[in-house]
Amino acid sequence: MKTDNNPTRESWLENAVDMLSPIFKKKGYDMPKIKVSCGFPSTGNKSKHIGQCWGRSSTTEGVNQLFISPVLDEPVQVLDTLVHELVHAIDDCVHHHGPEFKKIATDVGLQGNMREATAGAWLKEQLTTIAKQLGKYPHTKINLAHSASAKTGPRPRAKCKKCGYEVTPLKKWLFMGPPLCPKHTTEMEPIGDWEEAIASTNEK
Repeated sequence: MKTDNNPTRESWLENAVDMLSPIFKKKGYDMPKIKVSCGFPSTGNKSKHIGQCWGRSSTTEGVNQLFISPVLDEPVQVLDTLVHELVHAIDDCVHHHGPEFKKIATDVGLQGNMREATAGAWLKEQLTTIAKQLGKYPHTKINLAHSASAKTGPRPRAKCKKCGYEVTPLKKWLFMGPPLCPKHTTEMEPIGDWEEAIASTNEK
């Protein structure tokens, strides 16, 4: 384990791998050379995936690449996710979540549905001890819900002043202005920030 008084997210994760390796070693699994970072999986920030491992054949240097989602910041949960991805690294992502993956995972203390396998009681105790030794994970989680609402906001709508009929136009047609009420054939009242929505559409 590297001594680091001011760890980065990456150095914290690298130290975590060093401290988790003996758990695998005791079960007969050698830890391959890996690189690990904090980052969103390839499926994007809307995915439910909180970790990802890339096989050696996917990198030019032949090293497994692991990513822990930035939506996580609780040390034990980060370690729990890291163990799951390390199982993939040992298997080199060959068998996905099949029987071969399950053998390694259960050997080191993971349990449950293998796609979402998490630490059982024994492993959770080990991870808690390791987390205390590593100290605070130097990362503040990203709140995706807040980010999404701040970016999009409420969608512009249109409402008929006479009958109250409402409609939410597609963004690509907002520049044409509020539609006509199908009942009264009069222009409907715009609700929300149409100008901002039109500007954001043009930026894309």
